[in-house]
Order: sequence, then C-alpha cells, then structure tokens
Amino acid sequence: MIKKEEFIFCPLGGSGEIGMNMNLFAYGKPENRKWIIVDIGVTFADDTIPGIDLIYPDPGFIVDKKNDLLGLILTHAHEDHIGAIAHIWPKLLCDIYATPFTSVLIKEKFKEKKINLGNKLKIVELNGNVTLGPFKIEFVTLTHSILEPNGLSITTDSGTVLHTGDWKIDPNPLIGEKVNEKRLKKIGDEGILAMICDSTNVFNPGRAGSESDVRSSLLKIMQNRTKRIIVTSFASNVARMESIFYCAEKIGRHISLVGRSMHRIYNAAKQCGYLNGLRKPIDPRDAKKIERKKILYLCTGSQGEPNGAMTRISNYIHPDVFVEAGDTVIFSSKIIPGNEKKLYKLHNQLVKNGIDVVSEENEFVHVSGHPNRDDLKDMYKWVKPKSVIPVHGEHRHMIEHINFAKEMQVPYPVQVENGDVVQLYPGEKPKVIDKAPVGRMLVDGKISVGEDSQSIKERVNISFNGFLEITILINSAGSLAKKPIISYKGIPSSGESNDFTFELEDKIRSICKMFSLKNSKQEKNLIETLRIDCRKTVKEKTGKRPYTNVNLVRI
Repeated sequence: MIKKEEFIFCPLGGSGEIGMNMNLFAYGKPENRKWIIVDIGVTFADDTIPGIDLIYPDPGFIVDKKNDLLGLILTHAHEDHIGAIAHIWPKLLCDIYATPFTSVLIKEKFKEKKINLGNKLKIVELNGNVTLGPFKIEFVTLTHSILEPNGLSITTDSGTVLHTGDWKIDPNPLIGEKVNEKRLKKIGDEGILAMICDSTNVFNPGRAGSESDVRSSLLKIMQNRTKRIIVTSFASNVARMESIFYCAEKIGRHISLVGRSMHRIYNAAKQCGYLNGLRKPIDPRDAKKIERKKILYLCTGSQGEPNGAMTRISNYIHPDVFVEAGDTVIFSSKIIPGNEKKLYKLHNQLVKNGIDVVSEENEFVHVSGHPNRDDLKDMYKWVKPKSVIPVHGEHRHMIEHINFAKEMQVPYPVQVENGDVVQLYPGEKPKVIDKAPVGRMLVDGKISVGEDSQSIKERVNISFNGFLEITILINSAGSLAKKPIISYKGIPSSGESNDFTFELEDKIRSICKMFSLKNSKQEKNLIETLRIDCRKTVKEKTGKRPYTNVNLVRI
C-alpha cells in the first residue's frame, strides 16, 4: 500500500503581483520534506526606488532548505520567470531543468555573470518528463508570447497538481506547437488536487487572440506606407518577430534588427531551429545606406524604456537609426500599466516631428500572451479541477479569478498570497496552514540589498529632499579654525544674499560653543546635534528635510 504524505505549495513571489514569479512545492513529513522550485523571476522597479532596475524574491526560506532541494524547473524564458536565476542560483547550486530555447537564454545569463554552471543545466524536450525524488514532473506544451511555454503536471503519491505557468489558447501560433489539449484532458480525467493558474487577463472577455491575426493586420497597415517603417515590440515574442520578417518580405523591404535584446532572442531562436528560411537581417550600420521606402526596422523599447532603442531613435541619439517626417512607427505591443506616462511622451514627441504613430489605441497590432475568460473556460472544461489557486495577478485579479472559478462550479477555490504555505494533501480541499518569511531583494548596481536597506532609504530621502553637507574645522586650541563649510544639492534656494546658509553658520557656531571641542569623546554627540538642528533649520526655511552629513576635521 502506498503511504501518502503531505503535499505543499508555497509562492515566494508572483501572488498578489504580476512579475517576480517564484513557487515552491514540497512533499513529505514536516521534518523530512523534499522541495522543488518552479520559476525564479524578477520584476522591474518604478520611479519610487531611484537607482534600482530589478527586484526579485528574497530566497532565504528555501536557501535554508537547500540540502533538501531537488531542483529548479523553469516554465518559460520571460524575465519574470527566469530573470533572478543568476542572483539566486549561486546560493542553491541545484540542478536546473528547462526546454531548449529557455536553456540557451539561461546559459547566456550565467555567461554574462561569469558563473560556472558545470553540468547543472538539464535540457528537457518538449512534452518531456523529469523525476526528482518523490516528484514526477511532466512538461505540457502550451501557447504564450514566447517560444516553448510549458505547464507542469507535478505528481506525487498523494496526487497531482497542474501548474499552468503563463499561457493562452492560440489556434495558430505561427511558430512553435499548439496547446497540447489532448494531454490536458487526460490529466483532467485522471484527476488533480488543484490547478495553480495564470490570472493576468481574468477581467477580459472573449479570447486573447491569435498571432496569425496580428500578422494579417500588420501587413495591411504596412502595405501603403511609402517611407521608413520602424516597428517596436517585445523582443521575446519570436512569433511577432517572424511576422515582421514575413511582412518585410511581402512588401519588398529589407529588415534590420535594432537593440541587443532583439539580436539575442533572434540568435537563440535560430540556434534552436526556429526562424529558418528567413531573409538575413541587415546590420543597422548598413541599413542607413538603403532608401527609406526599402527598409523596415524591428527594435526594442516598446515600453518607452529610457535606454531602449526606440527612445534613443526618437531623441535622435541613436548612432545608426533615425526618423524623419513621413516615417511610420508601429508600437506592436501592449501598454503595460505604469508605463503610460513615458510612452505617451514618446508618442507625442514622434507625432510633433511629423511621424505617423500606430499603436494598440488606433489599430490592431497586438494580442496578449495570457488567457482571457473564454480561454480560461476551455482550460477549466479540459482539466475539471476541484480546486483552483489563482497566481500571476494582483489581488484584484486573484479575487476576480476566485469568483470566476465559482462560476465554473469549482468547489474549492483558494486565495493565497506570497508566503502562504498551502496544504494540497491531506484534506478534502487545499488550505493555508502556515506562513513562510517573504521579502524583496533589490539589485543596487552589482549588489543585492533588502528593501529596508539603509542605502535605499538614504537615496529615496535624497531624491525627495536633497542633500546637505557640513564640514567644521577644529584647531588644536579646540576652536573653530574657519567658518563652517556648507554645501548642498537638490534643496530649493531663493538665491538671495540672506540665503539659509547664513542662518546655518550662526546655528553651527552657537552649537559648537555648547561643547568642549578639545574633548574628542564629545565629538559623536556634537555631530549628531549639528545634524539634527541644521536639518531642522533647513526644514523651517525651505520645507525640505535633507539627508544631512556632518564632517568634523581636526587640524
């Protein structure tokens, strides 16, 4: 008789947010559990955290259990699913399992960071299987906005869970395989404990749409353009890339790829046997010599990223590509919430210069890679889950997904958030039984720091309130040798002769008289008093509370 033990699910990232996906599964008794990780992604910082680009889940909980960690499984190659691997994996040193396309991009990440993977990366064929201790893991081919997306059927002696990853139903994905509907139905017939499911588009009615329809629309848009055409899109969407090549061929134009990510994805796809039979793209440096009506550029920067190719082109600072009045720029992508301001600024700048801007707002140029409600209905009908755990969504998406699951007659939908330890078995339905510690790590230059890091707090303060530095020189007699040196950045000033610096000088002299400057033991208290009182003075005069630094120099 098979002895069934506890089966656990725990998200460390990606539940209550879109991005930063990292999920744990465990099997066994509490004192002897074996673990696997599914995905290990990042999210992107906004303007509230100056100097930070990437954020990833704090892996401390699973790092403490690395001796019982059997492997890391990657569903697909989007940054919100693999972007943290070079930051976290060196703390784990476990085997990594991924399909060929994802594996190529993983190797590049480790090569860039000069991390030796050894033989830890294991390539899994499409619809392949992996056994890790008590876990039997089956890769199930789905469709998404990147090559080789996979759902995972994770089976233990206690039952099976379907982890969908990111997906949609595309009847004609153009490149790659269709959804493995037959296998999903079989998994449903065999019965599952729970489906852990993408919630991104749960508010959207109908279907997500097909890449083939986007191709037809893009071709129609491009056919009558007589000047230069620039298309910007997500580099990872290889089907979209292939469509742009197709359109270029049909309208008699050469194509040039612009942006490092675009070249990286193109080369990775070619290495894995995709994009065969396409005309070779022209180097942007050579494309400058081709007349406007005969060239089409495909570039990065569809979200208005400051360093993206599209932004540099629109600002006329790209070394090889430029736009002129009469040209067309097509934003073949979704406007990601939070990017509206910088994207509309970019659109306005282009329009002002006489460029025709085409986007999802005025033409059909993009379809999502995530399931709309009708796609979700199909998945529910195939899999027939008795329990659903929504992930990959903000809280509003996940609550709506719970309501949707109830409409689909799912008996036991379960809402979770990062850190929830969910018991999938035993019990009639999954339930939260514990809370794991969670947090976020911020990539600050070349160093990862916690979100409560002093350096981050200081930088945020400086960005809002400015910086004040005071240096006092103390002579051997214990007196101020010279007047204090006061410098500041980012603090508003009237520019008049009675600026707040004069009042600060008086304040500093007054405070120094309160201390015995010969006594070095009082230095710490003096410095702190100066810091607090001078900041208060600036606050009274300007309304700002600057980050304040005080230097005491004995001469």
